Amino acid sequence: MNRITSRKRVTRVTLGSPRTVRDDLLAVEEPLEIRVGGTALAITMRTPGADFDLAAGFLVSEGVISRGDEFAAARYCAGATDEGLNTYNVLDVTLAPGVAAPHPSLERAFYTTSSCGLCGKSSIDAVRTSSQHAVSHDDLVVDPAVLVSLPEQLRAAQAVFEKTGGLHAAALFDGRTGRMLALREDVGRHNAVDKVIGWAVKEDLLPLTGTVLMVSGRASFELTQKASMAGIPVLAAVSAPSSLAVDLASELGITIVGFLRGESMVVYSRADRIATDAATDAAPAAAPGAAPAASAAALVSAVVAS
Repeated sequence: MNRITSRKRVTRVTLGSPRTVRDDLLAVEEPLEIRVGGTALAITMRTPGADFDLAAGFLVSEGVISRGDEFAAARYCAGATDEGLNTYNVLDVTLAPGVAAPHPSLERAFYTTSSCGLCGKSSIDAVRTSSQHAVSHDDLVVDPAVLVSLPEQLRAAQAVFEKTGGLHAAALFDGRTGRMLALREDVGRHNAVDKVIGWAVKEDLLPLTGTVLMVSGRASFELTQKASMAGIPVLAAVSAPSSLAVDLASELGITIVGFLRGESMVVYSRADRIATDAATDAAPAAAPGAAPAASAAALVSAVVAS
């Protein structure tokens, strides 16, 4: 059975036309309970698929692990129901020998919904997890031409979105070449990011220096934090970031690029990582009464947070 999409009967209503009834595909949303060493840690609502990646990325985001060799194994738990069936919705992770189990304070008191990666956190301080991978000194410089190519690559690779129109996506790119390294889809944007980071954990690629994380929605605080935990220096989004995301990015040295559409973008933090063009930087003297000549902003709209 396909657990990523579900076929439902729907009624389409259009003004001025007869209503029609047909089958439609919806993105599946199911709970996943993540356990570590048999102890429940969190329940998140997700789209089934790449669950091992999701669990590994979640543990990085929570500061439980920081390298691939700390994630030993994962398995679905039999007996997840009263009848002893395996629903493939309960996952138990085994950490490598010597890796400390999650602190009890990390256990989520509530469900993590598909729309919120921070539900159950007791305070804003709790999500400022200390990363083992500082990004402030990452020397990546990204060509704007590379950045503007990313949204189209992201959209073209969204196979399930093409069928349902109901999924977020996150993709990891080589920041210098623009080559896509991994892409994951999910009903929750935070889950999609965790799945991408989890892929990198299993490939033992952390920290993800020199990479760009591209997301299909907005750049939120929790996604900025996840980028920090994985050592990703650039977070790009097709929509706007939140003010708290920009504050955190400025504090940690992460570049946030928003409104990445067509041939333009807005850079909210660490604009020095976005390459400039000597031709556009060499501003000619303005004629009397003329407006000031365009600077590098003719190539990249840069708004640097204070």
